[in-house]
Amino acid sequence: MKRDIYTKLLEWKTSPRRKPLLLQGARQTGKTFILKEFGRHEYVNTAYCNFEDDPGLDQFFQRDLNPDRILDELSVYLNQKIQPEADFIIFDEIQVSNRALNSLKYFAENKPDVHLAAAGSLLGVKLSAPGSFPVGKVNFLHLYPLTFLEFLDALGESRYRKLLENIDTFVPLTEAFHSHLIDLLRRYYFTGGMPEPVKHFSETGNGGETRKIQDEIIKSYVLDFAKHAPAADIPKLTQIWDSIPKHLARENKKFIFSAVKKGARGRAYDNALTWIEDAGLVHRANAVATVKHPLKHYENQTCFKVYALDVGLLGAISRTPVEIMVHGKRLFNEYEGAFVENYVAQQLVAHFSLPLYYWRSKGGKAELDFLCEFEDRICPLEVKAGINPKSKSLKSYDLQYKPARLLRTNLLNFKKDGKIGNLPLYGISLLANLFLAED
Repeated sequence: MKRDIYTKLLEWKTSPRRKPLLLQGARQTGKTFILKEFGRHEYVNTAYCNFEDDPGLDQFFQRDLNPDRILDELSVYLNQKIQPEADFIIFDEIQVSNRALNSLKYFAENKPDVHLAAAGSLLGVKLSAPGSFPVGKVNFLHLYPLTFLEFLDALGESRYRKLLENIDTFVPLTEAFHSHLIDLLRRYYFTGGMPEPVKHFSETGNGGETRKIQDEIIKSYVLDFAKHAPAADIPKLTQIWDSIPKHLARENKKFIFSAVKKGARGRAYDNALTWIEDAGLVHRANAVATVKHPLKHYENQTCFKVYALDVGLLGAISRTPVEIMVHGKRLFNEYEGAFVENYVAQQLVAHFSLPLYYWRSKGGKAELDFLCEFEDRICPLEVKAGINPKSKSLKSYDLQYKPARLLRTNLLNFKKDGKIGNLPLYGISLLANLFLAED
């Protein structure tokens, strides 16, 4: 179970400003499971409504959006009396019913004692009919694939999670701990954070079967393209999705539309890329040439990189042999460190809920992998695939901006090298704390 999101659900339950909750995220990230588990553990009963599996549910929202009437009729339909204070109500796949989505506003205003959570795909909610979204009347939570820390919990290695969470300096870990965490990181690169592959691999250790599960998830995404996307964009969506490993395998990982298809232009493919991004399947990192707070004011939206939502799915899309992913020592350097950079992007988004940026010097002679804004501070982060401590781009950044400290992440242990703090890849969740610790 995702401990982090469960903790946030508990905070929502007890908040005096609680509103209906909208849990969003890409398909197959475990939204339904976590809500059902939360209901089972924290409430007397759970009333579960899935608008995709049972289209008839939509009829209860057509006459009006009176919460009392809706609850009374749902109680009869579900054959269970819904008690507002004691029971948990789940509206799953809510994007299917615009009226049900709009009803959240009326539950917030007229029935604040009801504990109601809705789950829906990012894309479906974004595409909901005009006027149906309950602006300002819902609390939001976003469910990402499991982070590396949550993966440790899933593998029964919570002791290592606790070890990492107690670190507040760059003092090296005992070498035995460091080596074992690197091995666990290698396994995470293979499974990624999608709950079903992680569960299967943790129970069986069977890499081949785990890859088949990943392939099935990818097929479900491609079917979503055909089901929900504009017909003219469907081939473009598949081409962009399949091109992600190719882009990340290049030394310059900038996304180029002509690499998707020969002769392709941004104006023809940009809508398709935005569709995939809205579906939560990719993360985009925009380039910044001028590093000032806030970074958004200086981003170049025409120069960007694209990362897959999950490093395990990236391995499946690229058809990287299971043997390399599970056992290969070359993994961290494979494809120009594509897995490493994608892994870092995935962890940054999940842990810090920040937009992704990278620094590209004017003229493009130097690039720094990530810039992260913590409070009003900008953290420069260089990502290295192996144990090479040389940091050419980090030094170029330092010469131009002279920040108080610089961060680098690779396979080396925690260490301090002058103003550069070295963070092992398995400790990327500590980035903000360690960057701000010496203020």
